[in-house]
Amino acid sequence: MDFDFSPEHELFRKSVREFCDKTLAPFSRKMEREGRMPDSVIDGLSKMGLFGLAISPEFGGAGADAISAGIAGEEIGRGDLSCSTAVLYLVPVSWSHVLNKFGSDLLKGKTLPKIASGKAFLGIATTEAGVGSDLQNMSTTARRDGNEYVLNGEKMYISGIREAKEQMPESGGYLVLAKTGGDTGHNLSFFYVPINTEGISTTLLEEMGRRGMSTGGFTMKDVRIPAENLLGEENKGFYYAMEGFDYARAIIAAVCTGAAMAALEAGIEYIKQRKTFGQPIGRYEGVQFKLAEDFARVDAARLLAYRGLWLFEKSQHDNKISRFTVSKAIAEAKMIAPVVAFEAINDALQWFGAFGYTLDCPLEMGLRGVRSYMLAEGSTEIMKIILARELLGKEFIAYR
Repeated sequence: MDFDFSPEHELFRKSVREFCDKTLAPFSRKMEREGRMPDSVIDGLSKMGLFGLAISPEFGGAGADAISAGIAGEEIGRGDLSCSTAVLYLVPVSWSHVLNKFGSDLLKGKTLPKIASGKAFLGIATTEAGVGSDLQNMSTTARRDGNEYVLNGEKMYISGIREAKEQMPESGGYLVLAKTGGDTGHNLSFFYVPINTEGISTTLLEEMGRRGMSTGGFTMKDVRIPAENLLGEENKGFYYAMEGFDYARAIIAAVCTGAAMAALEAGIEYIKQRKTFGQPIGRYEGVQFKLAEDFARVDAARLLAYRGLWLFEKSQHDNKISRFTVSKAIAEAKMIAPVVAFEAINDALQWFGAFGYTLDCPLEMGLRGVRSYMLAEGSTEIMKIILARELLGKEFIAYR
């Protein structure tokens, strides 16, 4: 067992942290108030090559490993407590991995270079208004018509609608999951759908947090896309989507621990200085014990996140590691990280007293931001179901 990051990883972390300190931290409150991702942030992430981490060099990416993607996520979480920038980063990275792995050469050639350069956004669209993790009950359909597929349906609670439609120079698109093979079994297929395709209408939603990054939905009415926009094979989209979700969930766990550690570090500095009854509040056991507990839990979640990323990377090169082994490890990290991060940030906010409840204190952004990850990319309850499934066996799955 080796818990050391490689020298290359450490150098990468240093460069990403310097970028985040300079480009993200000073503007996180501004983007939260204005409800818009600054062009300078998008441009900065592009110049750092972060959008292309999971994309092969032949398509303009870095071809980096999953550990590097986690490092970038953790540092972005530290730099922008609102978690808005984390969404802008982790969604294209995790799902470009899927597009890079399962997309046709023609599809990859026309999409991945734009995504890697930050000129186009890539998102994920599986959720519907009444369907979250129960993908088999989705209503979106796709049918083959000659050299095209025709899609109908509605996707909701989707990240990056405004950025893909209006802000990115080359627009962008989504990996859309749709039914293609009847009503039984895994009859879902994955498609790349440009957001500005004729027949698509979009809507925006207002969220309680992560306001610098848009969330919304879109309706597809007889939307036609080329047949080469199908990823892999028909009716295997469920499996491709699960791989993407695993990657995204592991990065999310790293993001949450980054935000929580930043909040605890800010809290540590404050409790050393803030005095009551003639001494710093950091000398009181009631504060010390909370700090110790929060730090240990966040550190444990961080280790789980990197174990999940390590297993995910190893599984890409070693077919002896099953998808279920990876999913189990990542479900542990995703189940724990947002919860312990929320509690740690909440405790740190408490130490700041009345100031912590004002908009001048950045910790409240973190509280709202990490709360979203108890829902996004699979809720905490779904992570528990995945973990219990692997512990008890598939015969104990209640929904079958």
